[in-house]
Amino acid sequence: MAKFRDSQPAEAQVEPAPPPAAGDELPARSIGAIISETRNLSAEQVERVLAYQRAKGVRFGEAAIALGLASTDDVLFALAQQFHYPYAPEETRSFDPELVVLGRPFSPQAEVFRALRSQVMLRLFGEAEPSPRALAVVSAEAGDGKTYVAANLAVALAQLGGRTLLVDADMRVPRQHELFRLSNGAGLSGILSGRAERQVVQQVAGVPSLFVLPVGAVPPNPLELVERSAFPLLMRELTGKFDHVIVDTPALAQGADAQVIAARCGAALGVARRNVSRVAALQELSAQITQTSAQMLGFIVNEH
Repeated sequence: MAKFRDSQPAEAQVEPAPPPAAGDELPARSIGAIISETRNLSAEQVERVLAYQRAKGVRFGEAAIALGLASTDDVLFALAQQFHYPYAPEETRSFDPELVVLGRPFSPQAEVFRALRSQVMLRLFGEAEPSPRALAVVSAEAGDGKTYVAANLAVALAQLGGRTLLVDADMRVPRQHELFRLSNGAGLSGILSGRAERQVVQQVAGVPSLFVLPVGAVPPNPLELVERSAFPLLMRELTGKFDHVIVDTPALAQGADAQVIAARCGAALGVARRNVSRVAALQELSAQITQTSAQMLGFIVNEH
């Protein structure tokens, strides 16, 4: 759970295939057809559901649940399919429980991230002709929840349909590959070190519009890597190829990485933890970011 508040001073191979255009979707299938396919219902079982539906005057999904032939999750999955909303059936999920927008997209916690998405879209892309910018998610202290916020915000943006890239630039304690259960054999550190990394951008299963660029090997010199000219060049390339780019960063207490990364991204979102974050630390974080050319969008208070 989180609340959004205004801030107060107190060369990579990245050519993902675009998702289908809006006009290319196939005609929507019925809820019954989707549930039958998902649960592999036989013709006899479908007839039982239809008979119960007619007798009780309920929907197909309700009838299937009542007969024990489907679960509530199956119905939510079918609805998501009808409305082209990325959602994986419960038995196929392998993501970390922290990914509430992906694993529990109809929960109150997920709704908070959709509200945050709206605020970010208005503040970051509200101009008539917005310049391409990435969004750095920053925090004062480790454990404030910036990785949690960055991951779920990226999922929420991807669910709009635009190509979204989540970059793990926390080259001190990377976690995004763990949340999404992705390989971390190659990634950002290799690119910035000048190695010819391939297939560094990985697509997230079940969300065609979401991609992740993990850290790869944890380097001994993370600050130097983001200070090199290769990093702004990479960010310029990525913002030209993706509709949204979200960048996870190390906490300010771990070094100046977040300040440098935010300057290269052009915008930053701060994360504070309720009843834990110190006001002085948040003021220092805000001051550090505003000293750069980056736009500080505000702070989100993490209650997770």
